[in-house]
Amino acid sequence: MNKVIWPLRSGQITIPSEFRKALGIAANTPLQLTLTEGELRIKPVQVSERKEGSPWVKELYLHFAPVREEASKYSEEEINSAIDEAVKAVRKADDNSS
Repeated sequence: MNKVIWPLRSGQITIPSEFRKALGIAANTPLQLTLTEGELRIKPVQVSERKEGSPWVKELYLHFAPVREEASKYSEEEINSAIDEAVKAVRKADDNSS
């Protein structure tokens, strides 16, 4: 099945309904995008809930609970700005140590 479509100005595309139906893609279906050999491939991803995960990941998640709580006080913009400033400081320190 082939079809020519045009991307919107923002780069978005609409997957034709007959393609979505054939692949079982609903509004809440996650999609995997792959760029390979000059082709963009799109396929639906099946997500399943697991009741139990890796014990070390759970331990790590719990270990960082205070950090998550502290970070929730800041906007994404504030966090990104702080990261940018920290990167600049490290780069400046590296330049001065050379």
